[in-house]
Amino acid sequence: MLIGVPKEIKNHEYRIGLTPAGVKELVSHGHKVLVEHDGGLAIGFDNEQYLGAGAEIVASAEEIFKRADMIIKVKEPQPAECRQLRPGQLLFTYLHLAPDPEQTRLLLESGATAIAYETVTSDGAGLPLLAPMSEVAGRMAIQAGAHNLEKAQGGNGMLLGGVPGVEPAKVLVIGGGVVGINAARMAMGLGADVTILDKSLDRLKELDMHFGGRLKTIYSTADAIERHALEADVVVGAVLIPGAAAPKLISRELVSRMKKGAVMVDVAIDQGGCFETSRATTHQDPTYVVDGVVHYCVANMPGGVARTSTMALTNATLPYALKLANLGVEAALDRDPHLRNGLNVHAGMITCEAVAEALDYDYVEPMTALGRTALQQSA
Repeated sequence: MLIGVPKEIKNHEYRIGLTPAGVKELVSHGHKVLVEHDGGLAIGFDNEQYLGAGAEIVASAEEIFKRADMIIKVKEPQPAECRQLRPGQLLFTYLHLAPDPEQTRLLLESGATAIAYETVTSDGAGLPLLAPMSEVAGRMAIQAGAHNLEKAQGGNGMLLGGVPGVEPAKVLVIGGGVVGINAARMAMGLGADVTILDKSLDRLKELDMHFGGRLKTIYSTADAIERHALEADVVVGAVLIPGAAAPKLISRELVSRMKKGAVMVDVAIDQGGCFETSRATTHQDPTYVVDGVVHYCVANMPGGVARTSTMALTNATLPYALKLANLGVEAALDRDPHLRNGLNVHAGMITCEAVAEALDYDYVEPMTALGRTALQQSA
């Protein structure tokens, strides 16, 4: 298969879809890989490294989109990229379609097949391609929260871990998944007073067994969110409903009653955000203030540590990319139900139920959609 890796064009996005090591692995299996000129240069992966791994360096993204059978990216395609996709071409990347009607429309119009990293599953309801970036984002959320508590950044002037004789900041983490656990671990490591909310008693028991009295575990209700948000210096929104828009768990009215100078970090912003006052920001302009509360809502947080993120992401996505390249799309999806759960768009059809529900499209079961295409091709 001919695989293309374009340079990312989203604001301050320095990650790239494959490391040189990932390219070398695909080439060793008999595939050809096109990498855009200087695509990984910003994070220390230069053209010579990709050439040494067996890639062909091409001058433009346009050439990659024109030639490649499969496009491997990091972030969702921007409108100009969507318009270069073609029927029968495979796009393998993060999509986050539920809060993004324009991208969804353009992907449908392209006729391409789009597999979303964030909805590929594993045994035990895991999300293996989302997990590495969730680990990064969870840890970065605490770095962002601590930094923005500084008075010069608009915060209330508290040191996250306090000092002897002075109490630490209170951190509320909403959601006990991969993001939440990593955020809680980082906050505890810095000495903060940490509370985590989740609706799963099993998860709360697991966290209590692992962290003991260092972490307060509370069953998540509207009342619990309100009580703890009003006391918090940092709130991390770490909820996820795979493929669907994030629920709004903190209202504008509640924000108005929170501590002035508190910091809210919305890691769910890629899925629309879990605070009513959230709107996507960038690494260049990461924060804004609502009713005296600092909001950090960067939509590609792991892009801030792009080298670490690229290496972690390639480690996770490479086995799936190899399966798609070795078997072809239809056979790979037929054999692997977890990979099949990643199929969001195929030949003008929405094949992810959560996306269809969020954006009011008809849902077509993935294998049904693939079967329709096969019938059209044989007709």
